[in-house]
Amino acid sequence: MRNTGTKAMGLLVAVALAAGMAGCASNAAGPTATGNQLGGTITVFAAASLKAPFTQLAQDFEAKNPGTKVNLSFAGSSDLATQITQGAPADVFASADAKNMTKVSDAKLVDGTATNFATNILEIAVPPSNPASISSFADLSKPGVKVVICASQVPCGAAAETIEKASGTTLSPVSEESSVSDVLGKVVSQEADAGLVYVTDIKGAGSKVKGIPFPESGKAVNTYPIATVGTSKNKDLARAFIAMVTGSAGQKVLGDAGFGPS
Repeated sequence: MRNTGTKAMGLLVAVALAAGMAGCASNAAGPTATGNQLGGTITVFAAASLKAPFTQLAQDFEAKNPGTKVNLSFAGSSDLATQITQGAPADVFASADAKNMTKVSDAKLVDGTATNFATNILEIAVPPSNPASISSFADLSKPGVKVVICASQVPCGAAAETIEKASGTTLSPVSEESSVSDVLGKVVSQEADAGLVYVTDIKGAGSKVKGIPFPESGKAVNTYPIATVGTSKNKDLARAFIAMVTGSAGQKVLGDAGFGPS
């Protein structure tokens, strides 16, 4: 009887242990599976020059991750940096320069470290007929030429300023815009004879403008950083989007749009 009881007790313990292990395995599998499934919504603040490739990347990201939504907000990098530091609910910030990313980082609003993901240079945009016969950067300073550039606090404006100083050319713009897309718009509508925009903007505009490259553009190469905003409520999704931008799929889309590697 004593031996039978011992055996029965051993059997009960073995069954209990097996059940407990199965329960632990079940609990472990549950969170892992859930943790790998992305969901929810993020808002991406991106430089105006990124509109075409980021629109494509957002669509691709949502298609690959059902149940996710990427909202995009495009503007000049300086405006976006100001909005973020003033509390705008952004999850990802993609700037057209390091300077404006540093503003956000200095405000302790960057989660981790920003990653450089692309480069860009300026090119002269003129209407298809090129009414002012522009063929060089120096031509932009000729009397009577209506040239439009970005404001100096915007990356494309800072790049133009750098080129002016390096080449010894002084421009007298008829207007200074808050984003590169606004500069391009002035040229497309033929309110300006020429505008300084990125090579990617000219490529995206197609036949609406004519692009005139100039060697001095190499003196001001803009490097684009991207980072998760520290106040993001969905950092996993934000990091996944950044991983796509910096990965092979994102780099192909950016390269096709005319951006250079970082």
